[in-house]
Amino acid sequence: MIDGVAIRELEVNADGRGRLVEIFREDWDIYDPLPKMSYYSVSYPGVVRAWHRHTRGQIDHFLCPAGQIKIGIYDDRGDSDTQGTLQTEVIGEHNQRVVRIPGDCWHGFKVVGNEKATLLNFPTNLYDYEDPDEERLPPDTDEIPLDWEEEKHRK
Repeated sequence: MIDGVAIRELEVNADGRGRLVEIFREDWDIYDPLPKMSYYSVSYPGVVRAWHRHTRGQIDHFLCPAGQIKIGIYDDRGDSDTQGTLQTEVIGEHNQRVVRIPGDCWHGFKVVGNEKATLLNFPTNLYDYEDPDEERLPPDTDEIPLDWEEEKHRK
């Protein structure tokens, strides 16, 4: 696992009425430091939203309550013990987890399966509309060893 990445399994409480899943508690270590905001995005099957990273200390916390996504995280930090490591995680409505992503690692995701997916993020920094904290690379960059089009999406 990449240094700074953490995963928390979420407890799904299901009964005849549906499901209830706690997604944030301030007493969970995975949310340290605490988030400053949250947002969600809805993406269609096969859509790739990658690659980007943050340079001002932001940490992201990805969840996928509907649909399924494959998250890619690549560590090219020069001072990291896991430099050069690629980590992928598949999360979604049938695999409810929070994935903590160090913002200075390249990261992104792809919707897998035949349904749209909802990504929920709890970043530790507020979004700066005037000066966004993002560096970007295209999904098919040669700088990151992940082929988003490969058939296998589960480990």
